[in-house]
Amino acid sequence: MTAGKNSITATSKPLFRDLKADDLEPEATVIESLCVNCGKNGETRLFLTKIPFYKDVVIMSFECEHCGFQNNEIQNAGKIEEKGVKIFLKIRTESDLNRQVIKSDYTSVCIPHLDFEILSQSQKGEVTTVEGIIDRTITGLEQDQDHRREKNPEAAQQIDQFISKLKDLYSIKEPYTMIFEDISGNTFVQNPKAPQKDNDCEIHYFKRTNDQNHILGIYVENEDKLLQPIKENEYTLEDIEGEVLTFPTNCPECNNPCETNMKMTNIPYFKEVVIMATACEICGHKTNEVKSGSGIEPEGVRIEVKINGKEDFVRDLLKSETCYMKIPELELEVGSTTLGGRFTTVEGIITAVKDQLSTSTALTGDSTDPEIQSRIKNFITQLDQVLQGTKKVTLILDDPAGNSYVQTLSDIGTDAGLTITKYNRSFEQNEELGINDMRVENY
Repeated sequence: MTAGKNSITATSKPLFRDLKADDLEPEATVIESLCVNCGKNGETRLFLTKIPFYKDVVIMSFECEHCGFQNNEIQNAGKIEEKGVKIFLKIRTESDLNRQVIKSDYTSVCIPHLDFEILSQSQKGEVTTVEGIIDRTITGLEQDQDHRREKNPEAAQQIDQFISKLKDLYSIKEPYTMIFEDISGNTFVQNPKAPQKDNDCEIHYFKRTNDQNHILGIYVENEDKLLQPIKENEYTLEDIEGEVLTFPTNCPECNNPCETNMKMTNIPYFKEVVIMATACEICGHKTNEVKSGSGIEPEGVRIEVKINGKEDFVRDLLKSETCYMKIPELELEVGSTTLGGRFTTVEGIITAVKDQLSTSTALTGDSTDPEIQSRIKNFITQLDQVLQGTKKVTLILDDPAGNSYVQTLSDIGTDAGLTITKYNRSFEQNEELGINDMRVENY
């Protein structure tokens, strides 16, 4: 009985906890490991934690007391993202060299200014900085230079010249761009202006190819047999809408096992959607997500809602998983993947942004920059003013897939505070949605 109680107590705590100075419980797991440098045994420490504005990760740090060799790696502890990510970072000032970067094992780094690329197979995943990436690259190139000078002086001289160009990147004589491409979607670059938009960093998502899925170990066998079509008249629409499906998953907050309920429903004057709700019994976290029950619309949609008073908060709102959200007056821009798909109200979506910032480890962590903490607290105060109706703002939903919706307060058409604009998607937006790769003829 005692062992059972201890087991329950252990699993009742989040697996990935925030860093706190007053937490006296041991967080790291120590494993005796072989040192690849001297062949003796060293220690590897495994640490499960959260990275602000990112996700749960496992940090692995190795140190050998015999030869002093040290190494650290990072692995994503969550799922592989549905899409890959490509990040364009503009380096303008020396402060940009201090930006924190989280690279996965599948991240390639490119510096077009030098026509230089670090392939994903060359470096392991790690927590580092922009300067750290340059340092590690220079160290790797200098490693065998003495041997090259003896065997191949010409090649050694060319590498010395290139190392000199890499060292010039520290002084930033002119702005340059660093490109991170990760097929797993688990690379992150710190935003020093959080929660405002980072104008020097562009993030694009792309659909992986089958070859890239195979690199990640994602295979779909017998796909033609797994996706059996439903026979005609086998199920009625009422049967499908009335059924609640349950499947096991992991809590997005503490990563403990839990269950997600899924149900199809109909939003009046809009379309059918799939609502998924997750409730964790361990940490009490609750979340809901909405996905479109139909396909991608022929046109994208941009919805502007003027929030002049509390009467605007009651509007029903559907934000799809492909929708970007902006509040220009607060310089707020929320990416499509930040809040996911939600069926809520105008008040509910603003409250969700506030809650996410309030519970962020960037606000509660002991090692967080005080300037960032102050900026986030000030931003939360402004959101409170919006929710109290004392600050007028404009809420903008921009959905390239056309699957987002805001309720009108008028019986006929849109009201004065609601503007809906349909537009043709750009090639880049179609690329992000995976439309450019679709073959609808001669397949």
